[in-house]
Amino acid sequence: MAEFYESTLVPLIFLPYAQDIAERTRGLAPGDVLEVACGTGAVTRALAETLPRECVIVATDLNDAMITHGKRVGTSRPVTWRQADVMSLPFPNRSFDVVVCQFAVMFFPDRVGAYREIRRVLRPGGAFLFNVWNSIERNEFADVVTTAVGTLYPDDPPLFLTRTPHGHGSPNEIEAELREAGFETCVLTQRDDISVATNPTLPAIAYCQGTPLRNEILARDPDGLDRATAVAVEALRSRFGDGPIEGRISGVIVMARWLASHPVRAL
Repeated sequence: MAEFYESTLVPLIFLPYAQDIAERTRGLAPGDVLEVACGTGAVTRALAETLPRECVIVATDLNDAMITHGKRVGTSRPVTWRQADVMSLPFPNRSFDVVVCQFAVMFFPDRVGAYREIRRVLRPGGAFLFNVWNSIERNEFADVVTTAVGTLYPDDPPLFLTRTPHGHGSPNEIEAELREAGFETCVLTQRDDISVATNPTLPAIAYCQGTPLRNEILARDPDGLDRATAVAVEALRSRFGDGPIEGRISGVIVMARWLASHPVRAL
């Protein structure tokens, strides 16, 4: 799954935002950076290429397979890779200048709890930089795939993409959760980009077979994965054409900070 994720979803939708996070991190001039939920290392590699060599980078993920794949792909300079759960980070209080996270906070089992833990390991004045996807209507490939697959199961359409990756872009919700966790400032910025695929098959396979949408399809029809993928391919071809295709992607970048006026719990 890690290799599939790296070869399909990373180039399709994650790379532009990985570079964006790296550039924003560089502007903060940190001495050390913690990445949580690093996946296969798209942001990690961008950080390694963008930040000064003296800046320490620690990349963590709950999934050992993701960490193993990230190590195998490698980075342009040394990075510390470590398996870790964002709900209980294995680092002392006030250890990092910046914590970054790409398109993962929507999967945290308790976002406010995770944000508190991230704030704990940040130094006063430190920054938590992360991104989330905008609503699915602003992310064309995901929207087309979801609608197409839903036609196969009209009484119970699989809505994973709508509900989870694209269900957490509300500025009010994001800011409220960060403030509950003790962050004092929160700046949100929308960033649109273009997703490029060599043909309609690539995004259909990426979304239907490389995300938890796969599990929702199989739950409805154990033999339905190929049929759902084919329907998605045809819908993408009808909307965007054959051969190389382009679709809009849209995310929200969040920068949150805290000051020393709020205590942190002991580790």
